[in-house]
Amino acid sequence: MSMSDWNIVTRSMRSRLFSSVVTVLSVAIAVGLVTLLVSMRNAGENSFKRGTGNVQMLISKEPGPLPSVLNSMFYAEAPGNPITWAQYLELKRSYPFAWTVPTQLGDSYQDAPVMSTDASFFESFQPAQGVEWVVGSGRHFDAPFEIVLGSDAASRLGLGLGDTVALEHGAPRTQGGHTHDEFSFEVVGVLEATGTAHDRAMFTSLESSWILHAHDRREAIFGHGIVTTIDDLIDEDMKITAVYASLGERKAALVQVLSALRRDPDWTVANPSDTVGGLFSIVSNIDQVLLAMTIAVMLSSGVSILLALYNSMEQRRKQIAVIRVLGASRKRVFGMVLTESAIIGLLGGVVGIVLAICCGMLVTSVLAQRVGIVVEPALPLDGYLFIVLASVALSCVAGAIPAVVAYRTSVVRALRPSM
Repeated sequence: MSMSDWNIVTRSMRSRLFSSVVTVLSVAIAVGLVTLLVSMRNAGENSFKRGTGNVQMLISKEPGPLPSVLNSMFYAEAPGNPITWAQYLELKRSYPFAWTVPTQLGDSYQDAPVMSTDASFFESFQPAQGVEWVVGSGRHFDAPFEIVLGSDAASRLGLGLGDTVALEHGAPRTQGGHTHDEFSFEVVGVLEATGTAHDRAMFTSLESSWILHAHDRREAIFGHGIVTTIDDLIDEDMKITAVYASLGERKAALVQVLSALRRDPDWTVANPSDTVGGLFSIVSNIDQVLLAMTIAVMLSSGVSILLALYNSMEQRRKQIAVIRVLGASRKRVFGMVLTESAIIGLLGGVVGIVLAICCGMLVTSVLAQRVGIVVEPALPLDGYLFIVLASVALSCVAGAIPAVVAYRTSVVRALRPSM
């Protein structure tokens, strides 16, 4: 295409600036939806599976495996059915675990959940497969009323080493919780980011949580103003809500242990990775509906290109006739109209990709803050290129009918004076 043809096309688009911009935006929205959906489909599942770390079994007394995983690993809500310490010790003796980590949830500070656990949480449990805990500053807790912060919790709450906090009974945003002002927890460590839900949590010892709950029990008996220490704990106070467990490299025994635990009505056992996969197999049905809707939007944007160019052909018959008189062939006019539709598709594709990336970053930020999950919606470079080329191809198909109209424009009829 010569420079003069290019000038004709671009001037034509500028003369219909509003129509051109609206058409480009309709293509961009459709491309952005397709790109965002395709890029996030696998990213979400991979991110959730990554957040289950090296836990082969999650054992609790929750109503089912899915709420157990969501509550005990992703801090959706506080688990409601406790496990006594005696039950945990019996469980630990009954099966050939390589390691177990007792966890207790039910307290919070502002919008951060607090997990009570022991040293094995940092020694055996990996927050993501192959990712070890790294202390950014300070150290792990090693005494009651010391607390360690996840990276996101520390930055969001503005806390650092040496600060003190008073914990509240109940999960974040739970109605009816009360703050234990009589107990101050000192921040002794801040963890490096792991890209998992644990980044938005705070961690303290089991004994610390047990003392808080024992204090409530003792206040109901002795009244306010009492002092509660670790020596005041009784079996009723010593409870947990879930157990992270693994058999290590003994994969052959995993199926047998899972089967045995699932037959025991006292326990709910989940393989976290499989449970997350099951969740996303359900969600994938919704994905298919969304993908079908997005394709429909894409096709509708193609129709809008067709209508915009077709209507402009009716208004530009004389312009096309003049170009023909000046020596332009029918094929040349056909090519200029297709070029205009290709430009619309290219601009819409590029703008749509940019919109998808920006929206993906926003979604990533919100999920990281609200859920603590790092989802990275991204496609390889050739994936983005394919989407842009598909947008251009669809636009050219949509522009074919207007291009045929321009091709068949009669010079004599178009230049005939109107009466």
